[in-house]
Amino acid sequence: MGRLFGLFFLGWASMACVPAALAEDGYDLWLGYRTVEADRVQAYRPHVTQLVAGTATPTQAATRAELMRGLEGLLGTAPATTDSITQDGAVIVGTAASSPLIARLALDTRGLGPDGYLIRSATVDGQAVTVIAANQDIGALYGAFHFLRLLQTGQPLEHLDIRETPRVKLRVLNHWDNLDGHVERGYAGASIWDWHKLPDYLDPRYTDYARANASLGINGTVLNNVNSNALSLTPMYLEKTAALAGVLRPYGIRVYLSARFSAPIEIGGLKTADPLDPAVQRWWREKADEIYKTIPDFGGFLVKANSEGQPGPQDYGRSHADGANMLADALAPHGGTVMWRAFVYSHEQPDDRAKQAYSEFVPLDGKFRDNVMVQVKNGAIDFQPREPFHPLFGAMPKTPLMMEFQITKEYLGFATHLVYLGPLFEETLKADTRQHGKSSTVAKVIDGSLHGYAITGMAGVANIGADRNWSGSHFDQANWYVYGRLAWNPNLSSQAIAEEWARMTFSNDAAVVAPIVAMMMGSREAAVDYMTPLGLHHLMGRGHHYGPGPWISGGPRADWTSVYYHRASADGIGFDRTASGSNAVAQYAPAVAREFGDLHRVSEEFLLWFHHVPWDYQTRSGRPLWDELVHRYTRGVDYVRGMRKTWDGLEGRIDPERHAQVADFLAIQEKEAKWWRDASIAYFQTFSKHPLPEGYAPPAQSLEYYESLEFPYAPGNG
Repeated sequence: MGRLFGLFFLGWASMACVPAALAEDGYDLWLGYRTVEADRVQAYRPHVTQLVAGTATPTQAATRAELMRGLEGLLGTAPATTDSITQDGAVIVGTAASSPLIARLALDTRGLGPDGYLIRSATVDGQAVTVIAANQDIGALYGAFHFLRLLQTGQPLEHLDIRETPRVKLRVLNHWDNLDGHVERGYAGASIWDWHKLPDYLDPRYTDYARANASLGINGTVLNNVNSNALSLTPMYLEKTAALAGVLRPYGIRVYLSARFSAPIEIGGLKTADPLDPAVQRWWREKADEIYKTIPDFGGFLVKANSEGQPGPQDYGRSHADGANMLADALAPHGGTVMWRAFVYSHEQPDDRAKQAYSEFVPLDGKFRDNVMVQVKNGAIDFQPREPFHPLFGAMPKTPLMMEFQITKEYLGFATHLVYLGPLFEETLKADTRQHGKSSTVAKVIDGSLHGYAITGMAGVANIGADRNWSGSHFDQANWYVYGRLAWNPNLSSQAIAEEWARMTFSNDAAVVAPIVAMMMGSREAAVDYMTPLGLHHLMGRGHHYGPGPWISGGPRADWTSVYYHRASADGIGFDRTASGSNAVAQYAPAVAREFGDLHRVSEEFLLWFHHVPWDYQTRSGRPLWDELVHRYTRGVDYVRGMRKTWDGLEGRIDPERHAQVADFLAIQEKEAKWWRDASIAYFQTFSKHPLPEGYAPPAQSLEYYESLEFPYAPGNG
């Protein structure tokens, strides 16, 4: 017994010597403010001896509270708060209007706008100080979060000279949350908005939500689903929305609502929602007046119209511009914006679903009001693991286009697959539209520099829910984080952002950061491999989009099936979008169209997106197409297996609670990646008739088995 106890004690003692974070449940996100290493504490403390920050406004109070909270956590003690500098190391925060000390410095804040800021080492009255200065309070708050990020990621505090302004004006989350608490395509529990208890009970979580978003510079949130309910515009729900707006306002976040186009009928007692009908126009003007009386800084409306059964102006023979402009006219006196989604397709099925948004919107370029933005998904189908950039980007120079990314992973394994979306976002933003020659990137469309847009925006479909860790998994927090950072500056590196997040969330230890970042950066490509290699797309299970379903056929619309997109047959696989097929390539600039349309020039990432290719076509690896597909499916599974091994090697360096959940989810991911591989190979082999390449394992089950699987209660379905 004594020997066993001794062995147990020695094992425990050896584990106790391994540095690990305290047990965590993920609630604090990247704002945990864990105490930094002792040597860094000693290096940082001389630079944060005092804090000079006002509290005259709610935003100023929030800024000082965040700095006190963060600095106390990171350094073990909070700095003294003061109105006057008595020693080196003071941190001075504010604007020239709020801080006499900053006014005396006469800093050049021209060009910072309302949201930008400076972080600068300076001298005041002979004392060395750090100044966080802005034109408005919200800029100072953003600067405070940046300053804390420097400490969180182990950056030096000497000789600071940082100047930051957002490249994009509207940086917005879209919540697909219903009034009943269900979240469409949500994998993190119920909605965080407790509409039943609002407006009388304000969950403290709302403030933490605001803090997290402000730390990234996100300045807007659409509270309700694009598949909207007109009740959200009734007085009872506007009062609830106003209560949320009051919590978010100090953090620079304006609230928006998804507006149901048929609301004048459903809650207004009208018989039509025709945007050219004077009674309808009057109803929306009065509704806007009512909203702004309740919420003076209301942001505006997000609209999904004539898409997936939603009502819209085409129901009355009107255009998208007619519908958007009616709402824009109602909002314009109050400074509101209409974000009109371009994810549309009509009841008449086109020859190629990928072409429809371009076909409907390009003829309307220049016909929208100045306060309308057309919100365009990153690709022309629907948030696939990989899509070429949407052809609308660069094609509407007279109409501001707003990027729509999906942070929640509807098509990328839900919450249990570790898939870092930074590379997907970055790939899209760096794509060259060639609309004005080389370097006409999507990022330049979004930030307005390519066409001179007066308003710019980026939207992210949120992955946030009531789960304690907010996003359903710890690593999905990184997708919220990278979206926010890229919305601020679309030219940032997704790898640098991943490293930031890993340091702020887990550890500054290089032995932890390096393997985590490596896992993250390869994870999206792995998902493409085991789900949709070589440009395949939309092969997921029907409706819920859980698991493989390349055999899906039939139903009300061909373009809701998998067979519509992969077009596998005995002679090959892939969707011919060249001039000999649907000619979707013609919607791109000529230089891009030539590349996408040429079988020998198109990137193999998009091979089967644009071409129908024989099974024995020789790919650039030298393998026949069939062998290359099998290879890539298998490579994806192998990568997940490698992530599991890497994560297992971090045991003891990551707190046990988070390590255990990630390990469990990686096991699920490996199981499901293999399911994807095996089911897809079993199905496509019925067309290729080719044997598996030597050394590759056959599917574990029969095709009939995979086709028999049903998941009627998979989460997130609309």
